[in-house]
Amino acid sequence: MQVKIRLFASLRERAGRDTIELENVPPGSTIDDLKRQLSQEHPVLGDLGSVAGVIGTSYASPGTVVEDGADVAFLPPVSGGAPPIDGGDGEEGALEKGVFELRSDPLDVASIQARVTHPSCGAIVLFTGVTRETNRGQDVVQLDYEAFAEMTGPEMGRIFEDCVAAHAPPEGPNDGSGGNPGGDSAQRLRMLAVHRIGVVGVGEPSVVIAVASPHRDAAFQAARFLIDTLKARLPVWKKEVYGDGHHWIGDRS
Repeated sequence: MQVKIRLFASLRERAGRDTIELENVPPGSTIDDLKRQLSQEHPVLGDLGSVAGVIGTSYASPGTVVEDGADVAFLPPVSGGAPPIDGGDGEEGALEKGVFELRSDPLDVASIQARVTHPSCGAIVLFTGVTRETNRGQDVVQLDYEAFAEMTGPEMGRIFEDCVAAHAPPEGPNDGSGGNPGGDSAQRLRMLAVHRIGVVGVGEPSVVIAVASPHRDAAFQAARFLIDTLKARLPVWKKEVYGDGHHWIGDRS
């Protein structure tokens, strides 16, 4: 069999290219089998034990069998889309499911907060991640973010679904009194996550999470869940650039 392997971030940098064609792959090979073959044929890639496999836009388990001609992405540990949606009435329903954007331009934190604001929501929690000037004992010049763009939107959609399941305010009966109609969609979480790609200077925002909710507890919990889960699962990588070199954050090879 023949399988195309796509590489990102530190793997791409070590390989000196973004794709590798694996030839003579035994039928019935799994993701783990591909990692072993790739490591043997391209030792420059280093230890692939912590590398995740992706087929399409979903993570694949190590035992997933790969078909002939498959396109498989290998992702180094993440350090941690959908195109921007215009503001206005069209965005109202989307925010209740969660909106995610990758942006190459500077992030306007105030406008991101304004987009989740709603008369039904008494709490807005905003998390802003910015580039700090030192890390790992070195002076940071800038950060350089890279993303697997085709996968970030679908994966962030799954993260939003998990967040709603865990932290959405409970819905009560809609008795028509107008006091707190549980069936009213405005009572649900309103979520917006925006992440920079490309170069981000010291002191500049790289990621903003904005959550609005009728009550503060749900907003706090949802915002914490989103940033923590985004950092663990979203295929976005951060390269710290120093005056005399660089380092991919999360790289274990």
